[in-house]
Amino acid sequence: MAPAPPMRLFTLVRARGGPRILPIYSQRFFCQSPKLRMDFETILQGKYPAKRHAQRVSEYIRSKIPNATGVLYLESRATKLLEDNDEAEPFRQRRYFYYLTGCNLADCYVIHDMDTSKSTLFIPPVDPESVIWSGLPVSAEEAKEKYDVDEVRYTSDLNATLANVGANKANATIYAIPHQVSEQVTFLEFDHKNFSILKEAIEVTRVVKDEYELALIAKANAVSEKAHVAVLENVKNAQNERELEAIFLAECISKGARHQAYHSIVASGRAAATLHYVHNNAPMAGKLNLLLDAGAEWDCYASDITRTFPINGKFSPESRAIYDIVLKMQLECIAALREGVVWDDVHLLAHKIAIDGLLELGILKGDKDEILANRTSVAFFPHGLGHYLGMDTHDTGGNPNYNDTDTMFRYLRVRGPLPAGCVITVEPGIYFCNFIIEPFLRDPKHSKYIDAAVLEKYWDVGGVRIEDNIVVTKTGSENLTTVVKDPAEMERIIAAN
Repeated sequence: MAPAPPMRLFTLVRARGGPRILPIYSQRFFCQSPKLRMDFETILQGKYPAKRHAQRVSEYIRSKIPNATGVLYLESRATKLLEDNDEAEPFRQRRYFYYLTGCNLADCYVIHDMDTSKSTLFIPPVDPESVIWSGLPVSAEEAKEKYDVDEVRYTSDLNATLANVGANKANATIYAIPHQVSEQVTFLEFDHKNFSILKEAIEVTRVVKDEYELALIAKANAVSEKAHVAVLENVKNAQNERELEAIFLAECISKGARHQAYHSIVASGRAAATLHYVHNNAPMAGKLNLLLDAGAEWDCYASDITRTFPINGKFSPESRAIYDIVLKMQLECIAALREGVVWDDVHLLAHKIAIDGLLELGILKGDKDEILANRTSVAFFPHGLGHYLGMDTHDTGGNPNYNDTDTMFRYLRVRGPLPAGCVITVEPGIYFCNFIIEPFLRDPKHSKYIDAAVLEKYWDVGGVRIEDNIVVTKTGSENLTTVVKDPAEMERIIAAN
């Protein structure tokens, strides 16, 4: 169920220790989609819908090239040894290949006949020399049972199969991706070769997810929920950020998710103002908050979740005031989502809410329309509201414009209307980063809108970000993220441990 339209969610009160924006939201804003939560395990008992994806890609190609005929060709990631070592590098499957196969094996190939809709997967044959070290590989029979393809052959048959298909297709085209074709592979029998459209076709079709893909992202979120809660339960007694990163990773691995969607951000105190903080090794004593941006990956599909909470189990008045502004930004932006909504407009809404909140706290001063027009709020909310999510954390198809002269939209990773079926992160934040804010304080265009004396009380807040993974629907949205974000509940969990 989509979140209800926001009513009066927040009220400003004066309290000991400073002003606070108190939420008066209903618990319904924290209820996630029961359907998606209940069904994903059942959905994932089926096969990854690779052939359906191949057909969608073919349809896209034909929308650009009428009457297109031929074969789609893709390669998996090849095994690569570490330098000065006899072991392979950590394997990450090539996402374009996975989209048309659901196969997470190295050194494979796939061809999909656009005319017959037949998919043929090529896997490595048994190498007797490697069996003693690595065991038996997947057999052709096992692969046929596991993956959504019509036929499985061995890679030793690849060139002969390509030659046969090309020779028997009049005026046929082979579609491939530049720099993703091995030197030993030949397309000599094909009349035409197209290296320009396939990558685009896959990137565009990946934006709208089918039920199985949503189930994979929901599963990644479910695993990540357990890991986020484990960090909440241990944060009060941790001495260093690395302890909490280890707890998160251990919980994910124990639940079957060996891979992370991205390098975790475990930022305490002022480090939370660094958007992509990577050190995760600082002591936490004496610091107010922890920002945890971390998400597991499940069968190549990502989750991307951020929570910010007090290390000692109780928000300071300043931290709680900023948290409540960010939560209001997120809830109202989620409530605005539906098919066709322009993401740029939702991002603008987040800035307007941030300006209202910072004005109430006295950090900003002056006319809110002037503050918006001058882009002064970018000092506190410098990044985009979110991005598409799928096989990549920053998934394909967003059409960003990093050369935009408007600083409010320059780092927005998605531009334009949102289609139903896309998954997008909603991750507003407010940050107190000296490096970013101090130039605004020195610029008369912006400094007249910032009260430096009030700002001084907020530096130790560091940064607050709240991030969920949202499915856009025709009439609203569904939230795949089940991690607690109610500030009182987070405080309760921390204090109880």
